[in-house]
Amino acid sequence: MAWVYIEDLGRHLGEEVTLRGWLYNRRSSGKVHFLLVRDGTGVCQCVAGINDLGAEAFAAADHLGQETSLAVTGVVREDKRAPGGRELTVKRIEVIAPASDYPITPKEHGVAFLLDQRHLWIRSSRQHAILRVRSEVESACRDFFAERGFVLFDAPILTPTSCEGTTNLFEIDYFGERKAYLTQSGQLYAEAGALAFGKVYCFGPTFRAEKSKTRRHLTEFWMVEPEVAYFNLDDDMQLAEDFVAYIVARVLERRREELKTLERDLAPLERAAQKPYARITYDEAIERLRAKGLEVKWGDDFGGDEETALSSEFATPLLVHRYPAACKPFYMKRDPARPELALCVDVLAPEGYGEIIGGGQREDDYQTLRARIVEQRLPLESFEWYLDLRRYGSVPHAGFGMGIERAVSWLCGIHHVREAVPFPRMMERLEP
Repeated sequence: MAWVYIEDLGRHLGEEVTLRGWLYNRRSSGKVHFLLVRDGTGVCQCVAGINDLGAEAFAAADHLGQETSLAVTGVVREDKRAPGGRELTVKRIEVIAPASDYPITPKEHGVAFLLDQRHLWIRSSRQHAILRVRSEVESACRDFFAERGFVLFDAPILTPTSCEGTTNLFEIDYFGERKAYLTQSGQLYAEAGALAFGKVYCFGPTFRAEKSKTRRHLTEFWMVEPEVAYFNLDDDMQLAEDFVAYIVARVLERRREELKTLERDLAPLERAAQKPYARITYDEAIERLRAKGLEVKWGDDFGGDEETALSSEFATPLLVHRYPAACKPFYMKRDPARPELALCVDVLAPEGYGEIIGGGQREDDYQTLRARIVEQRLPLESFEWYLDLRRYGSVPHAGFGMGIERAVSWLCGIHHVREAVPFPRMMERLEP
């Protein structure tokens, strides 16, 4: 008997096949059971009649618990009313492993309870849709860079020091000999890759020990970070714009069913798939925020409230560039026309979702970069390898980082980034 996945049922109309999955839900109307079976690729309604199954098997089917694993054999029929437009007329049911008292029932549950049950919560239709969109985003990231000749360049997770500030590092004991830290970003290593290969990207987990409980923060998240030799800020902004538009178009093309499950309004995404995006300077952003009545001081970085206020003015993602250098990391190159500004950019998602990308042009002068490291009291010996990149064939270069969870949250239209990753890590949560 042919074992098929639910997503492939359309190719087997009229045939007898076997589905292997789990019981998602069931209801009965006298002499017919309607079993909703999921297998990870979709949900299929399996119609089991007493005449087809026999009295004993029919009675047993009426007591199957939610999430019982089972194999269902039957004939594929077309039915526009059924999930996916197909259903199975059941001939046999084989229980693989029974389940009883499944903790997540169709009733309403609190978020804390659901997070405690995250290993099971990911089986639900909404979480399933979010994580399928995430998978598509990650696949699109890799395809975008592969199509443009970038080399995937894996950066280490264990690092000797900070790259973005010493106050939000996770410190570990390294064999009792020294301290090491979980990476905040792969960027510095990607810079080495760019000067070796021309254009690279790294893609992996990053860690921030900020004591933040906002809806936009996780202590562990995934980031994709391209870096390109001979790029300036304008080149970098164009790459970021192309990248975001590509990902949005890809999700719209391949994950519309998931977006439908999430009841996502597609109009803002359709707009975001079109270029160009709006671009404003930090100075212009300050003016706009003050016009809205927000009390913002020139020189401060923007937080969630400011980003939300700015992005709500634009129908597409917004690029804000040239922030004050004082609020950006040491490696940002200064604007020659206004040295108090950094050649940097943030990409803000619309609909109040805020920053999804941060990046800019890197300082490529050895003496200037060395002075910045000393000025910020960072351990010079830990950055000697990084300074070597300026000693031996330094060139202008630029890049950015996109947080996967923030991008997925925006694309899915969900409130908190904790649902955009299989197992979220937050200040108050390390399990499951």
